Amino acid sequence: MAKYWPEFAANGKADIQVRWLLSHQAGLVTLDQPVPLTDALAWHPMAAALAAQRPVWAPGTAHGYHGRTWGWLVGELIRRVSGRSPGRFFADEFATPLGLDFFIGLPPSERYRVSRMVHRKPDVDFTSLPPESIPEDLREQVAAWRDPNSFSNRAYMVTDPAAIDFDSPEVQAAELPASNGIATARGLARMYAALIGEVNGVRLLTPQTIASATKEQSSGMDQVLVAPSRFSSGYMLPTEGNPMTGPHSFGHTGRGGSLGFADPEHGIAFGYVMNHIISGSDDARAAPLVEAVRTSLM
Repeated sequence: MAKYWPEFAANGKADIQVRWLLSHQAGLVTLDQPVPLTDALAWHPMAAALAAQRPVWAPGTAHGYHGRTWGWLVGELIRRVSGRSPGRFFADEFATPLGLDFFIGLPPSERYRVSRMVHRKPDVDFTSLPPESIPEDLREQVAAWRDPNSFSNRAYMVTDPAAIDFDSPEVQAAELPASNGIATARGLARMYAALIGEVNGVRLLTPQTIASATKEQSSGMDQVLVAPSRFSSGYMLPTEGNPMTGPHSFGHTGRGGSLGFADPEHGIAFGYVMNHIISGSDDARAAPLVEAVRTSLM
């Protein structure tokens, strides 16, 4: 990382490899001092804060989902290597050639098309229940969510205020690659399709590059999610809870239950998005859709 971003070497980060960052092993899930949201939206103050941050675990020794920080970290790497902001890079290299309905940094002319987020509380709030009433397989996760000092909580406390209004025009216009990509389901699926085949005569990556990018880099208990997870260089890999359509699938879930993935073995690309968010809950609405696709392949 420091080869491309010299300031990143501060506070014990000189040896962090790019693959460690891509596979959530860098130990930079949070900040000791949250950055004001207006500064975070402006990009450079957040990048500087992350460059100065000391990892919360020895890089390369564990993994945990960098839910908020990953976008600024990888986005700054893109900016240093390409000379373009991550949103501009995505538009130039992905969205425009492929004709994607997909933006990182929403243009004002497209705002009228964006659905507002609708939030509701889960039917059961496990964090309000006594431990003996919580299903045994969820107790460790719930305990982490109750602990304000856990990585599960601190990973989302990187801005001040911590809560981000994704319906805000200012937030939608900012380039936050880990959290405010705005797309249709077709646009999301089309992007994944171009990773495993041609779309509009364009194929983004060679089969050899995809094989390298989707090779497992980290697995086991996730320090943030407090559940098993598997990551390649940027992608989530199939798990028992999210099998996608086969062992060679790769993709990513998103807040509220959105899901995109590709399966090179079956030649499938999948995209699901929604604007109804069930707060504080794993969302299973995509699961029966994926199961239907998986069944059709048998």
